[in-house]
Amino acid sequence: MVFAWLLDFVIKSCKLFLDIDSLPLFITVCGQKGGVAKTCTSIHLASVWNSQGKNVCLVDADRNRSALAYGSRGNLKFNIVPVEAAAKATRLSEIVITDGQASTDEEELKHLAAGSDLVLLPTAPKARSVELTVELASLLKQLNIPHAVLLVKVDCRQKRIANEAREALEKFDLTVLEGEIPLLSAFDKAENQGAAVIDAVDDKGRSDPRRMSGWSAYCSIAKQIQCQISKHLSDINKPVEDQLLSA
Repeated sequence: MVFAWLLDFVIKSCKLFLDIDSLPLFITVCGQKGGVAKTCTSIHLASVWNSQGKNVCLVDADRNRSALAYGSRGNLKFNIVPVEAAAKATRLSEIVITDGQASTDEEELKHLAAGSDLVLLPTAPKARSVELTVELASLLKQLNIPHAVLLVKVDCRQKRIANEAREALEKFDLTVLEGEIPLLSAFDKAENQGAAVIDAVDDKGRSDPRRMSGWSAYCSIAKQIQCQISKHLSDINKPVEDQLLSA
């Protein structure tokens, strides 16, 4: 609870004291259970935007310190900081990604998601994972916090299951990003090496042949997230613009 409250304070402080045009994008990656590639997604979105020249900071708000542990094994090219250091570390960031705590505590989730431009919900194509995502999305909708679902750990040999999960989520009027993150051993190798999947190698130092499919998937998702945020901000600003035009 303390971690979530502190992160909420950091975001609100930034939006209070900085000019709105200079604000970074705040993206929170969270879920109600572990094992849904939450940290993997946070790391790879940060890696994609860093590779595009963005100043990115990843805030580890998970009590297990999963993102910090991931980064400590290698040499990622962006900052990963504990939530306690977020206020100072994110000052010059263009994109702030929060790797949230997997939790079912409603108050903790409220503080964790508050102020985010988008909450991303990684979801495995399994019945229980889908159910928990629907529950969390319902809470975020009540709080009027923009959110979207990302299907992860999709076995290319079982696309039908992923399609069924997508249909189930969309029946609840949830935004499900196009494409999925494939289930790849390359992601496990990358985590063990503290690297992004594009840099994953085997025990003999050879590049994993399937690494590009994983990297390309996250590149596509990063682009979609930016489009989602832009659309949301446009929808917010439109009433103001209409008032100015009619004045």
